[in-house]
Amino acid sequence: MIAEKMRIPMTYRIAVVEDELDIGKLLSAHLQKEGFKVEHYLRAESFLRSLQKQRPDLILLDLMLPDADGLDICKTLRRDEGSKAIPIIIVTAKGEETDKIVGLELGADDYVTKPFSLKELTARIKAVLRRPTAEPASKKIEIGGALVIDLTKHQVSYQGNSIDLTSTEFNILSLLASKKGWVFTRDQILDNLWGQEKIVLDRTIDVHIKNLREKLGDASRYVKNIRGVGYKIEA
Repeated sequence: MIAEKMRIPMTYRIAVVEDELDIGKLLSAHLQKEGFKVEHYLRAESFLRSLQKQRPDLILLDLMLPDADGLDICKTLRRDEGSKAIPIIIVTAKGEETDKIVGLELGADDYVTKPFSLKELTARIKAVLRRPTAEPASKKIEIGGALVIDLTKHQVSYQGNSIDLTSTEFNILSLLASKKGWVFTRDQILDNLWGQEKIVLDRTIDVHIKNLREKLGDASRYVKNIRGVGYKIEA
């Protein structure tokens, strides 16, 4: 799938949570040139307080902040009803694979290590904001008569009980459910979610699928792993 170049509407707001003033200024200036509205926060406290007034469309989150651990912030945002669906891209100097996996497992949509390319970071931001890329033909998908995916409201329920998913988890589930029984390779999932800007870890999809299955509970049986190939939905 070849992704079309994204035009950024001025309504997109990005919260940059970064305690290094120079990096924060650099990010803010660059993203504003790209057409985003940007708010820069040096501390977690001021950022979390700002959410009571206005919520951003995407968060760039540093992990090593002076007044809080970025991973704790990520967990807090994912537990809150008002912020759980906001895409989060972690931007940090902690570049070990284990750090990246933990960040993704806590609900981050992507993970970028310092030093980073502004061009690459912008591509990742656009890739996350672009999802989903097309209006679905059907507004609801039912699986096994019990799992319901509401594509309009971005809600998932199983046997009438709501299931809270991140935006990435929801999009992966919706993609798999769009063609029941069809096996999607990891590359195909990456193409559909990140397009040409799929600069991500090899294990990214596996981590998101693992999180998705844990949240689905008994409904996780519908998500099948085809060893060495990819994943599919099968009732």
